Amino acid sequence: MSHGEEIHVSRVFDASRELVFRAFTDPDQLGQWFGPEGFSVPFETVHSDARAGGFLRFVLVSDADPGHRTPVDATLSEVVEDELLVGHAEIGGTARTRVRLEFLDQPGGRTGLELRQDPSSHGLCSDPEAVWESSFTRLDSLLRHSR
Repeated sequence: MSHGEEIHVSRVFDASRELVFRAFTDPDQLGQWFGPEGFSVPFETVHSDARAGGFLRFVLVSDADPGHRTPVDATLSEVVEDELLVGHAEIGGTARTRVRLEFLDQPGGRTGLELRQDPSSHGLCSDPEAVWESSFTRLDSLLRHSR
């Protein structure tokens, strides 16, 4: 993928919109799934105020090197309960990117998630789509186990 292109990831989860939305805004859940393989989010680092003007903050920690910590600080500009999260995330204190998450009803009580992210101006991550896919695989597992 070349720099300058919007990132777009679609995923369908076998869970209701309410459950999928809550996984993004509930600190207990966010820490269980967020981040690519090989990283974790310590529960005590997760802070959420899921409303317009609110925030999501947490720290990604490398499993292989716990001293390698990347703070993520997202400011939410739009929040529609169970439908939409839009905000700007600052990653590692330098990269700033706009992220839009739309939660859509799918047949059979499932939820479609449409993620759009502006291209990052910083080489923190060479393949953000793969990072999201890895995170969403973990989220899928969490949602299946919480049924």
